[in-house]
Amino acid sequence: MNSEERYKVGNKISKITILLNLMLAIGKTIVGVIGKSNAMISDGIHSASDVLSTICVMVGLKLAKKPEDKRHPYGHEKFEPIVAKLLALILGITSIGIGYKAIKDIMVGTYSTPSIIAVYAAIISILIKEWMYWYTVRGAKRIQSSALMADAWHHRSDALSSVGSLIGILGARFGYLILDPIASIVICVVIMKVSVDIYIDATNQLMDCSADNETVNKILKSILNVEGVIKIDVLKTRVHASRMYVDVEISVDKNLSVSEAHDIAEKVHDKVEITTDRVKHCMVHVNPC
Repeated sequence: MNSEERYKVGNKISKITILLNLMLAIGKTIVGVIGKSNAMISDGIHSASDVLSTICVMVGLKLAKKPEDKRHPYGHEKFEPIVAKLLALILGITSIGIGYKAIKDIMVGTYSTPSIIAVYAAIISILIKEWMYWYTVRGAKRIQSSALMADAWHHRSDALSSVGSLIGILGARFGYLILDPIASIVICVVIMKVSVDIYIDATNQLMDCSADNETVNKILKSILNVEGVIKIDVLKTRVHASRMYVDVEISVDKNLSVSEAHDIAEKVHDKVEITTDRVKHCMVHVNPC
């Protein structure tokens, strides 16, 4: 899948999730006010932050699809993990705000009893956000986008926070009023955990970490299956956002001509690049054996 196709898939998913998040943000905030549920209002704010994060994803996907140029000879794919780090920070700030308000409510003792409408809103929110999570995850895996995957986890964290809201609302309706702000604290912790995980993953992509063991072993097997390759001396992989670079040193018969050794290197190059579509380029060095 080329950069333009990746962008079209990601852009379509982002537009759909923005529309749904806007509806949820407005709906949950209104229901939270009418139903007297602080947890539901917090949930609405979280959905609103998801709209902003998805817009960031759209911008990141657009920038990442730009072709190589003189100043950026390796392309612009790293815009995606940069955006993912930004989304992680937005999530973290959101969680701190929600947690601060909840703790303040507990200390002051400003509890309220949510109405039944807040219960229905929480259930609807859980179903919609969970669908959005799976829809976005499928797209993220299809185009191998870290930014879109981060956005998917925004949706999953929202679904989990809605579960917390539901528990708090039901608890408050049965007389345990403190459960509503406690649910907001649970939401805060869940969102913060997700934000840290996303931030670490994006940082790893920017630091040129190696590919996972499964991918490396797949590449190793494909190289060793090339006729003329005696052994692999060095194999290095470098994750480059949604893509990957591979550097390999192979040993071939020392009696081969330069042209024959080059042909083997070309076969290795082509084999690696078709083994996984994440490979953007493979550099092959030949050693005599």
